[in-house]
Amino acid sequence: MNKKYSISLIIVIAATVASLATIYFRHHTVAVLQPRGPIALQERNLMLTAFGLMLIVVIPVFVITFFIVYKYREGHHGKYKPDFDHSNLLESIWWLIPTILIVVLSVITWHGTYKLNPYNKIASKQPNLNIEVVALDWKWLFIYPNQNVASVNSLVIPVNTPVTFYITADAPMNSFWIPQLGGQIYAMPGMDTQLNLMATSPGNYYGSSANISGTGFAGMHFDTHAVDTTSFNSWVSSANKAKVSLTSDEYNKLDQPSINNAVSYYSKPDPNLYTSIINKYMAPGAQANMMMEMD
Repeated sequence: MNKKYSISLIIVIAATVASLATIYFRHHTVAVLQPRGPIALQERNLMLTAFGLMLIVVIPVFVITFFIVYKYREGHHGKYKPDFDHSNLLESIWWLIPTILIVVLSVITWHGTYKLNPYNKIASKQPNLNIEVVALDWKWLFIYPNQNVASVNSLVIPVNTPVTFYITADAPMNSFWIPQLGGQIYAMPGMDTQLNLMATSPGNYYGSSANISGTGFAGMHFDTHAVDTTSFNSWVSSANKAKVSLTSDEYNKLDQPSINNAVSYYSKPDPNLYTSIINKYMAPGAQANMMMEMD
């Protein structure tokens, strides 16, 4: 294989890979690369920054690999240096550059970790919307305590309004994730975690479980409907007319395992339901102390 043919083959392969990647991304939605909220946008930028910095090492490694394979192929008469075993310049390059990149990545990661703390409230002129999230087998329960409604496998939020999710589980450990709005956070029995997100564009965004949790895991997903304030208030009014109230007895029925659960709505959820779900996993003494603190 002559030199001209080898270079042409490499160019053709690179062009083919680039073309296939372009076609794929044009016809497929990669949710984390299409943010629709300030948190997801910052996370995407952080990811792309880290990816770009790592390419500074990765690309030269592949280029040098192909160069070495070509230069020292069988039959090539290159300069023979049997006593060569060290180069201060080369040693400096392949130790100093990765070290600098690691330091830079560490600083970026440290800064991003604190800036994107899921407990941090999102600055906005709009008041926060509080939603209590419960991971069940195998469905998601959303309780709107201030709106006095609840839903299963359907999340409705107003655009440009910060949302504080209070998240727990009444089933095996799970993970709550809306890729286009922000990163995932775990839902664990007996624990109350938080996640603050906001949608800046109206639309329907895919939400799912990001942690394998058993037989019905594949169907444990939901749609997040980001709508204007008027539509959100209209939805709340409609949900308030639901015939079934989410009492403790009704919740016990809902808590039973089910696969590919249909969307459903409830009115008048028990105001202490979320707290009682967390408390049921606590030791009797700890539960009593929490109730005393609440009183």
